[in-house]
Amino acid sequence: MTTTTETRPFEAEVAQVLHLVTHSLYSHKEIFLRELISNASDACDKLRFESIANPDLLAGDAELHIDVSWDKDARTITIADNGIGMSRDEVVANIGSIASSGTRRFLEAMGAEQKADARLIGQFGVGFYSAFVVAGRVTVLTRRAGAAPEDGVKWESDGRGEYTLEAATVPARGTTVVLHLKDGEDEFLDGWKLRGLVRKYSDHVAFPIRMPKETPAGDDDDAKQDDAAPAWETANDASALWTRPKSEISDEEYQAFYKSLGHDFNDAAAWTHNRVEGSQSFTTLLYLAAKPPFDLMMGGRDERKGLKLYIKRVFIMDAAEELLPNYLRFVRGVVDADDLPLNVSREILQHNRQLERIKGACVKRVLDLIEKLSRDEPEKFAAFLKAFGNTLKEGIVEDAGNRERIAKLLRFASTRGDGDAQTVSLDDYVGRMAPGQEAIWYVTADGYRAAAGTPQLEAFRAKDIEVLLMSDRIDEWMLGHLHEYAGKPLRHVAKGELPLDEAGKQKQEEAAKAAAPLLEKLKRLLGDRVEDVRVSARLTDSPACLAMSEWEMAPHLAHLLREAGQDVPESKPTLEVNPAHPLLQRVDGEADDARATDLATLLLEQAQLSAGAPLADPAAFVQRMNRLLAG
Repeated sequence: MTTTTETRPFEAEVAQVLHLVTHSLYSHKEIFLRELISNASDACDKLRFESIANPDLLAGDAELHIDVSWDKDARTITIADNGIGMSRDEVVANIGSIASSGTRRFLEAMGAEQKADARLIGQFGVGFYSAFVVAGRVTVLTRRAGAAPEDGVKWESDGRGEYTLEAATVPARGTTVVLHLKDGEDEFLDGWKLRGLVRKYSDHVAFPIRMPKETPAGDDDDAKQDDAAPAWETANDASALWTRPKSEISDEEYQAFYKSLGHDFNDAAAWTHNRVEGSQSFTTLLYLAAKPPFDLMMGGRDERKGLKLYIKRVFIMDAAEELLPNYLRFVRGVVDADDLPLNVSREILQHNRQLERIKGACVKRVLDLIEKLSRDEPEKFAAFLKAFGNTLKEGIVEDAGNRERIAKLLRFASTRGDGDAQTVSLDDYVGRMAPGQEAIWYVTADGYRAAAGTPQLEAFRAKDIEVLLMSDRIDEWMLGHLHEYAGKPLRHVAKGELPLDEAGKQKQEEAAKAAAPLLEKLKRLLGDRVEDVRVSARLTDSPACLAMSEWEMAPHLAHLLREAGQDVPESKPTLEVNPAHPLLQRVDGEADDARATDLATLLLEQAQLSAGAPLADPAAFVQRMNRLLAG
């Protein structure tokens, strides 16, 4: 056993976290208690789970609990648990270094926010360091369950870059954290204050949070504790909220549980609480977050911790990936199953039919909840879509079985909508389709103005046909999988040939015949830069636009993917022209081949810019424009 005291530096990222927390986190200082109690609860959960396979770990002390006490004379607060405890190596891994990606993710989020935000503490597994918000020195005494008393560990630090480690005799398993308060933090040495914080943040922790019973002698706030044998009383509800009947749970209790569960200061947007009985019995309590959590875009298993899996009230694991698909990663909550084995592993979960049924039920409940929000609380629903609409769109690709339900929830801007507000549903669109209109028309672009201003809309505006304006970067990818809705095909205004009635076809054929010499001239001038040049049925005012095949990728998306290093098949554009436009007439009448080439190339480049495609040679474009402007 190592007997000497060892001094070690924190890893660089941990030192950065400590600096941010201790120098920037002035509001919501009280979260330190929530986070340390949460860590203690996790330790009790882990012991309860490990003791299923190894009952000896409980060693006659099966009543798991968390104790919070204070000493006004010593100016300390102590949080102790009789959970799993830690070995020396675990102390180093969990406190002194990066045990997972959480610390680095926290720093990345901090860099984006430019300030330490209390909502982030705990979301990335760095909650322990919040102790240094109020403490100038922190001491940890711990002993792992099953280890001998002399194998305990003492860890201590002032949070300034180093910590000490030494062996210690720890009589009982578990972890004790002692906070030596900074000057000016004496408000946290008040018993009523601490009790209030326990009730506010940790009331629904499933283990008793015990505090010394204060005697009524003199002023209650200044009552002394019996250090030799304090009488403990439970300060929290200490029951699994989801096991109680819904009729007995207030909205305030639901919201308090959500905040404890999700390390969030915001209220949840909505929740659904259900008990399923029958051949398979389980309880779900699922919440929609009001604002995006900072791990929203992290799809990996280590980061996704939105749902917790319990079996018969025993916490098993954070199992978000097995309980909900990735596109619903904004959901927080718990699933408590009665029929799964307690020794279940993540590998077993991946191939468990019972869990597949639970997962299907969770997806249904969440989609039901979002639909209810859209019907009953439109303002909340609009805020929800602003926060999570793009994430929900991923479900169009990932969840074919619920594709129509998800599509029903989406909202878009439209040529008949209110500016760039995304308020038009597919049902709205279908309900006001013109007689004889067979398709749902849309355009994609890299921004609302680009979508609303694209020349391919001109013929649709002239015929008063509504077009959905899709400007989110995910839209083009999503629409590759959403081919129809309510029996109506979805069609891009720039892809394929427009459907025309007999009169329209005849007019188009006559225009193409009349413009045949011009089309041949443009093909010669542009050469292999285009696949084809043809008369457009889309244009009424603009001189030219690009047209794509049905399966061709939109230029703005192809550009984004290439910028991201993806391989994108090269394709030549088809140029559609409006022969009645003065620019086309100028090309037709231009005898100077060099000037005609400049004009034709400029038409192509304008069409590419309108479609969101980058120019291969911007400098040449500017020179060409200058030559033509100069006459």
